[in-house]
Amino acid sequence: MGQRPTDTSPPSRSPAGARPRLVAVNAPTAPEAVVLVLHGGASRGAGSTVSTTQLSVLRMVPVARRLAHAGGGRIVVRRLLNSHRGWDPGQSPVDDVVWALDQTRQQHGDLPVGLVGHSLGGRAALLAGGSPGVRSVVALNPWVDDEDDADLTGRQVLVVVGDEDRIASPRRAVRVANRLGRRASVDVVTVVGGKHAMLRHGRAFEKAAADFTQRTLLG
Repeated sequence: MGQRPTDTSPPSRSPAGARPRLVAVNAPTAPEAVVLVLHGGASRGAGSTVSTTQLSVLRMVPVARRLAHAGGGRIVVRRLLNSHRGWDPGQSPVDDVVWALDQTRQQHGDLPVGLVGHSLGGRAALLAGGSPGVRSVVALNPWVDDEDDADLTGRQVLVVVGDEDRIASPRRAVRVANRLGRRASVDVVTVVGGKHAMLRHGRAFEKAAADFTQRTLLG
């Protein structure tokens, strides 16, 4: 379960010349599914790059490890490092997820894919969840817009919110989840006392994501 960067990257698209990267967390020899773990992180201006030491990236390390443990030797787990921070006009984390899904199809064929994202990564997971090959989506404290919508027909979706999140509105996340639920199977779980960073009750967020992903991809 050692982490190592992959050596695949797309042509540069961000102003700073940065590229998205995939970091391997679990790489079994005969996998049955793939999970992509998506971080959040607010914008720091045009061209601001993603660092492996920024808190929004580090928050997803225990989540990824929990997913790898739940999947045993059956699930490939990779963390996606976005090409730049935040969500800006003309370039969003959804573009990086689409790239990562393309890489996944090239390397693993038609294996079912799960997306697990936090904050803006949760929003990206929901909006990219209708892509070919995606079977399940988990959004942890997703930072969403009231108008967000996607056709997730046939997907299994879980939205986990902390009721003390003061950065990403739990109520707005539930409203978006209800909209998505018109065309997909969407569950909502509330972590009592949970805050945006998932430091408090972090294990509850991790367990919810791992159990749901294991069940929907391997069950």
